[in-house]
Amino acid sequence: MVTRKSRAEIEKMRQAGRIVGEVLDLIAEELKPGVSTAHLDELAEAHIRRSGAVPSFKDYPGVNPRRPFPASVCISIDQEIVHGIPGERTIKDGQIVSVDAGAILDGWHGDGARTWYVGEPPAPVRDLIAATEAAMMAGIAAAVPGNHIEDISVAVEAVAAKANLGVIRQFVGHGIGTEMHEEPQVPNFRTGRPGRKLEAGLCLAIEPMFTLGGHDTRIQPDDWTVVTADGSLAAHFEHSIAVTENGPEILTVA
Repeated sequence: MVTRKSRAEIEKMRQAGRIVGEVLDLIAEELKPGVSTAHLDELAEAHIRRSGAVPSFKDYPGVNPRRPFPASVCISIDQEIVHGIPGERTIKDGQIVSVDAGAILDGWHGDGARTWYVGEPPAPVRDLIAATEAAMMAGIAAAVPGNHIEDISVAVEAVAAKANLGVIRQFVGHGIGTEMHEEPQVPNFRTGRPGRKLEAGLCLAIEPMFTLGGHDTRIQPDDWTVVTADGSLAAHFEHSIAVTENGPEILTVA
């Protein structure tokens, strides 16, 4: 079911989103060669809980009911697209690192993601990361009352097409509110259908995932980590937003 949020409810989501933005800022400062992904996860969880919130992702159910997500953030490296599990592996120079963070504050969710390169990126990787972020912002700009979900999808896909990048199709953006994943789905590619008309109060997580190769994916034996089937590098950006009478408002900023 699609729900529209009141201004007061959007303000609650903004508070949850602010915590997500702060977490991503903290990780950006700490991200360097030699740092373990477990340390980054501990840093994130400590900040979320210190802020009076709880991590959205910890113990989130997955395809295997016996293996809920075990960490507070997803950390995906190189050919990993999303849902990478933090652990003892350490960050190395020359890696792409994508971090997805979520927080629940007073029952309301914030969800956001960023991608970084550790070191000086080669031109194709630099362009991949820049285009993925630009596509997110293009999708956000299209989230105005009177448009449809397809307008967001077309705006995102156009950036990928111009840069000759693969667009992940298996995982898409979504509504967000008192649940992390609500209707409607927000594809990052044109579907040929207009989808839901956008109205003030609709809150969405817009999250393009692009690759230097194709769109096919595989799930690793841990039941969570999603990788590109062709081994190509991937990037992921996400903001939670509210559609308002005055245009889209980004909620996941510190």
